[in-house]
This record gives sequence, structure tokens and C-alpha cells, in this order.
Amino acid sequence: MPVNVIDQSVSTRPATPSAAAIHDLPGGAAAGRALAVLRILLGGILLWAFADKVFGLGFATPTAKSWLAGGSPTEGYLGSLKGSLAGAFQPLAGNPAVDAAFMLGLLLVGAALVLGVALRAAAVGGTALMFLMWLTALPIKTNPVMDEHIIYAAAMIALAATGAGRVWGFGHRWTERLAAAPTAMRAALT
Repeated sequence: MPVNVIDQSVSTRPATPSAAAIHDLPGGAAAGRALAVLRILLGGILLWAFADKVFGLGFATPTAKSWLAGGSPTEGYLGSLKGSLAGAFQPLAGNPAVDAAFMLGLLLVGAALVLGVALRAAAVGGTALMFLMWLTALPIKTNPVMDEHIIYAAAMIALAATGAGRVWGFGHRWTERLAAAPTAMRAALT
């Protein structure tokens, strides 16, 4: 007669790879607050770029060229590239699907960072977005390899790895809600 076996794939580890509490980091609570500030500021940069491109707030995007006024968030930048990969990116300028993907990326990654949720998914998506933006900037004029896009990507990875959403964010609640979700979904959204 077969014996019922408990699924051995269920782990006693917490649902996120950032299982070590932020308070266990060197610096303790102060480190957690510093990472929370970094997370919120980085998310704010992305949400600001999104808002400026949607509404044309007059900083990087004039009102007449806003997305709401019919402008393209990618046309001006991608269309004016002069770097070594310009030929690969210029045909994407003004493409509605590319515009929508770019804007959705800014919104979702920025919101996840500000709220402190889905930091692993935000790190993956944000790193992909930053990598593509880094490629469009090649060759970099001030440094042969590094620019702010690489720093932003590294910061997003560090924020996800340390579970920075648990300080001044909804990371704890997010993890609790995901505890009941299927394993594959939980891994993708933490």
C-alpha cells in the first residue's frame, strides 16, 4: 500500500532570498533606513521620468511633446543617437510598442521601488531597462564603461538582495500575501 509522502520541495526558509533581516546587516537599523532612502529615491527618479514624459512637465519633455499630446517618449532620444549602436536603436524610435514598453517599465519599476514590493522582479526589469539605456549611450564620453545606468542597475540588485522593501515599504505585507501563492509565482514576484 503506497505511503503518503510529504512534498520535500517545501522549504523552511522564508519566501524571499532576502531572508536575512535588514537588522542583521552590518549597521543594523541604520543600514535598513539608508537602503530604504536609496530605494525610494531611485524609484522617485523613474516615476519622475514617467510623469514628465506622460504629462510634459517642461523639464526633459515639453508639454507639446508629451505622450498625452501625441508625442513619443522614445522618438527624440532614440532618433538622435550618434553612438556605435545608433543603427540598431534608431529604427525603434517612435514605435508605439517600444513607447508603451518603455513607459510601462518606468512606471512598474519605479512604483515597485517606492512601495518596496516585488523588488526581485523590479531588479530584473530595471536592470534590463538600464542595460538597454546604457547600450544606447555607447561610447560613453566621460568614462569608457561606467555611467549612471550601471550604478542604478547595481543599486536595484542590491536593494532586492537585502530585502530593502521591509523598511518604510510594504515588503513584509507583500511577502505575507505571497506566502499562499504557488512557488513559481512567489519566486517571480518577491
